[in-house]
Amino acid sequence: MRLLKIFISSVQKEFESERKALVEYFRNDTLLESFFEVFLFEESAASGQKTFQVYLTEVATSDIYLGLLGNEYGFEDSEGISPTEQEYNEAKKQNLQKWIFIKGYDNENRHPKELNFIEIVGTDVSRKRFETIEELKKEVYNSCVKYLKQTGKIVSNEFDESINNDAKIDDLDPLLIQQFVINARTKRNFPIRETANIEQILIHLNLLRNHQITNSAILAFGKNPQHFFKSATVKCAHFHGLEIEKPIPDYKEFGGTVFEMTERAVDFVLSKISLSTGTRELSNQVSTNYEIPRRVIAEAIINSVAHREYNSKGSIQISVFKNRVEIINPGGLPNELELSDLQNIHGSYPHNPSLANCMFLTGDIERYGTGIIEMIRISKEAYLMAPKFIINKGFKVILWRPLANLDTAHDTAHDTAHDTAHDKYYLEISYLPNRLLLVMQGEMTRAEMMQKLELTHRTNFKENYLDIALSKNWIEMTISEKKTSKKQKYRLTSIGIQEQIKIQNEIK
Repeated sequence: MRLLKIFISSVQKEFESERKALVEYFRNDTLLESFFEVFLFEESAASGQKTFQVYLTEVATSDIYLGLLGNEYGFEDSEGISPTEQEYNEAKKQNLQKWIFIKGYDNENRHPKELNFIEIVGTDVSRKRFETIEELKKEVYNSCVKYLKQTGKIVSNEFDESINNDAKIDDLDPLLIQQFVINARTKRNFPIRETANIEQILIHLNLLRNHQITNSAILAFGKNPQHFFKSATVKCAHFHGLEIEKPIPDYKEFGGTVFEMTERAVDFVLSKISLSTGTRELSNQVSTNYEIPRRVIAEAIINSVAHREYNSKGSIQISVFKNRVEIINPGGLPNELELSDLQNIHGSYPHNPSLANCMFLTGDIERYGTGIIEMIRISKEAYLMAPKFIINKGFKVILWRPLANLDTAHDTAHDTAHDTAHDKYYLEISYLPNRLLLVMQGEMTRAEMMQKLELTHRTNFKENYLDIALSKNWIEMTISEKKTSKKQKYRLTSIGIQEQIKIQNEIK
């Protein structure tokens, strides 16, 4: 078997210790030395070739480019380009696998050209940070193992496909499985009926092997998934300003299945951003689009839930700021993808393929490999800045609110787009029952009200919108004597009508 060649690239003097340590590590680790060989320039024999020709030739004949970036930019040629950057450019030209490791978290002492190089690299590939040689070796080892798995050179079950020896079928909720099948049949023509045996359904979904359930079965259908995976939660926080500051105005941590976590997190973000009321023309019917389209928010959160690394002790963190929404999940890009690939049509390489398949079947994930492109397209159509993606101690997505457009330098074309966007009036309605009043028209079912507000979690809607409006006598049931009737609808009371007029007048 041919060994995979790794080219180590860095400013030699600055990373002398790290370079030697990595070579020794590769040559003494039983797994790594079986699959990889390392090229180190200082070990190469003298030849008649010029130095730059030697290392560019070695890069071109390598399989993996391993770059170490630090404070120094290094020697510059006549065009002002360092050997490290030349090597990176050659690796990019040859379409090599590229692993980048940045030493330190503080940019204060970095050479300006090194900072610029790090920024250029960051638009192309995932980057990992380290402080010590031991941290570097750990990150390199993880990259090697992940690459070997993804290229089929070693075979092992991923987290979501692994059997959970502590769980039994009784730990799954039959009603959740039944509802899943109903949704999957509607959305994707799922071939099995909801009346089928639970084991039959789980086997079809690759969530059961030899009568034992997998980790993904628990995350998708568990009665209490957090009993098995404590960090499998979504933490949501709201801040009035641009940075994290205490006290936090609102903080929630959501557990449950991946479907429930997603629904509650999306509804949380929607409750913290403003509503668009359409143009400033007077209208009896108020439009209630959100300043960031729901599809963009949902796609970002669904991706974080479906593709995070569940072995990590970290939780997904969502922060709503005045000018943006940040979603951070413990994970990164698969080795097959680089950051620059995300803005183009690309293949799908989910961290949790079985779990992602479940979310695809319910329509939560629309099409593999297109979600981020859709986020970018829909944001553009809403005259928002394109979402930003960052790899640094996890995968971060930044969704920009309209305020971010106003704070950004822009050209005439952007001015036109912003003027169009400003024809919409974004209303801050922090009191959620008021949002319900805005959408009420005639007699409406609970499902119709939720659809108008683009909400999906029934308990959240009931507790934070419907029950409060009922208690204030703003709305009433049409069948008050049978509160649980399937034909139940709701309508505004005379008090509610006056309150609705008051809110509409404030908008106008």
